[in-house]
Amino acid sequence: MEKQQKSVRTSRNQLPIAKKEDVDYNAEFADDNDRIASERASEADQRQES
Repeated sequence: MEKQQKSVRTSRNQLPIAKKEDVDYNAEFADDNDRIASERASEADQRQES
């Protein structure tokens, strides 16, 4: 059991590293995503109230 858990952990560490361009791109749209998410959340709240 111990050996199986270790193999999962090592394979998880081998994910591709995000390039700097990807990070900049995500940061550029993070504020828009937050605003859209909060708008959708408030819409869902209004739907539940009615």
